[in-house]
Amino acid sequence: MLTPSAVAALILLVGVIALIAASVPIAIAIGLPSLLAAMAVLGPENAMQAVAQRMFTGTNSFSLLAIPFFVLAGALMNSGGIATRLIDAAKVLVGRMPANLAMTNVVANGLFGSVSGAAVASASAIGTIMSPRMREEGYGRAYSAAVNVASAPAGMLLPPSNTFIVYSLVSSTSIAALFMAGVGPGMLWLLAVLLMALYLSRRENYRREVEHPSLGLILLTLWRAVPSVAMIFIVIGGILLGWFTPTESAAIAVLYCLVLGFAYRNIRVRDLPAILLSATRTTSIVMLLVAASSALSWVMAFAGIPDLIASGLLGISENKIVILLIIMAILLVIGTFMDPTPAILIFVPIFLPIVTELGVDPVHFGAMVVMNLSLGVITPPVGNVLFVGAQVAGLRIEPVIARLWPYLVALVVALLVVAFVPALSIWLPTQLGLMTPLGAA
Repeated sequence: MLTPSAVAALILLVGVIALIAASVPIAIAIGLPSLLAAMAVLGPENAMQAVAQRMFTGTNSFSLLAIPFFVLAGALMNSGGIATRLIDAAKVLVGRMPANLAMTNVVANGLFGSVSGAAVASASAIGTIMSPRMREEGYGRAYSAAVNVASAPAGMLLPPSNTFIVYSLVSSTSIAALFMAGVGPGMLWLLAVLLMALYLSRRENYRREVEHPSLGLILLTLWRAVPSVAMIFIVIGGILLGWFTPTESAAIAVLYCLVLGFAYRNIRVRDLPAILLSATRTTSIVMLLVAASSALSWVMAFAGIPDLIASGLLGISENKIVILLIIMAILLVIGTFMDPTPAILIFVPIFLPIVTELGVDPVHFGAMVVMNLSLGVITPPVGNVLFVGAQVAGLRIEPVIARLWPYLVALVVALLVVAFVPALSIWLPTQLGLMTPLGAA
């Protein structure tokens, strides 16, 4: 006869998989089986109270306040004319390279992502502007969309990153250390996409226009982009210097983007309700996912599922490389049908104790997890960046996927580099005094 814990585990496994397969919203697909599993263990009345408490506790965190602020800052940037100036700056930086519009798309996504921390916003803002330009220069629409889609998730790694904030919540590591740990993997992500875009453009003989802007034009364009790029240094510099917390820096980012939007005359007072509504919708989705995932994590721990998975993995092998490869493979699969936020909330509490026991630093593991799950946002069936990139290019996702797979191969190779070269992630936060040998300070 099955024990209550075994029944709870069975309900969670079957319930979550069945509801996700039925295209039920992720928060419900996580929350409903969690409630039913808790009922199997605690009884209906106690389960309702316990799950409600866990959902409240999961969202009752000061650090999580940074997420709605950064989401709002991203919405303001999307409407504030910042994307255009960053694209112009990116173009003068790579204007002498072959296929410079493709290179511009990648660099612009890196710049926009590093000030917004959001892959979807980056793919939408940069893709909307770059797709028509690239089409006019003779680039294939699917090629242009694939470049945009592949480069947009770099913003999930480059600081400030909402995804690292969520990882910090469940791993109790320093947000500042995680932000800095994402710099190396984020730059490697952009480099992998740049090299692949350049290779494909040459192989397919796309027009290789090379521009030679004057020094005056270069300086003027970069000067116009300085206020937009300055937000990176204000937000990250303020955190590193101890002037304000990550949550306070997010509030400052909102104020800065609002002032910049009014100064550029791209935002008017009458635009604010729509911007606030868009940010509120995104925030409510994220916070509901956090609440539901917190309940799921508690039920899983109560049923002893993490210990079961840990013993199963260590039963396969105690070799660190083998375990890391297995975990990365699991997360790659998970990322194809689950957003990064719930995936982190559910699986990091399971995998983190295993890898730390094997000597993997929590900050390094955070960089691995975020980069791994960033691949999921550009792969079907739930890749929201893939869908946004295809939509702004006016294409169905099938032709975009056909042009995207070489980038996925290159990015998986980059992921392996991040996983097995820890210095790429932890060197910078260590040099800045944000880490000790045992993890984030």
